[in-house]
Amino acid sequence: MSEAQTVRLSYDDGARAVELAREAVESFVRHGQREQPGSMREAFYARTGAFVRLESTRGRGRLRGCAGAWDGSDQLGHAIVEAAIKAASGDSCGSEVEPKELENLTVSVCIVSNTVLTNDPLEDLEIGTHGVAVDGGNTHGWLYPTVPVENGWSGAEFLSRACRKAKLSPTAWQDEDTMVTLIEGQVFRERADGGAVEEL
Repeated sequence: MSEAQTVRLSYDDGARAVELAREAVESFVRHGQREQPGSMREAFYARTGAFVRLESTRGRGRLRGCAGAWDGSDQLGHAIVEAAIKAASGDSCGSEVEPKELENLTVSVCIVSNTVLTNDPLEDLEIGTHGVAVDGGNTHGWLYPTVPVENGWSGAEFLSRACRKAKLSPTAWQDEDTMVTLIEGQVFRERADGGAVEEL
């Protein structure tokens, strides 16, 4: 196994990360503009990856967008903005988020705190702790750390789903030429009831 640098955010920094992602989404959706992080907290200068997820609170709820990078070399503040814009664009879930949807979206941010390249994914994977990134050479896919918990998946199911997202065989994670990276991250999310940001 090989490991990357470790980044940890305080609750206040995590809440600000969610706020920044929300501002970036709204600026992009309403005005087609790229929000600048502005005066950033010290933690946002760290160079690490980040993901942003947008979920609808209407009906049963559905994923409206998810984007980001686990191996980012950008400063965290810029990585959050970039991920938020991509999540809101048509490139993510097939249709761009519209202004009328904004009040019915829940924004969450996953800050990559550590990455582990593993040779034994099923043995090393900890459900609830790790996200998964699968790289098959010309194609790759990843899933948030909270996804298997939300869906009740086993480790093998989680790895298979990540492979399918990468447009690979569900068992590709067992192949020697498939790279599997375990992603440790802090996830901060807006509450659907409008309460304070929560850390999951």
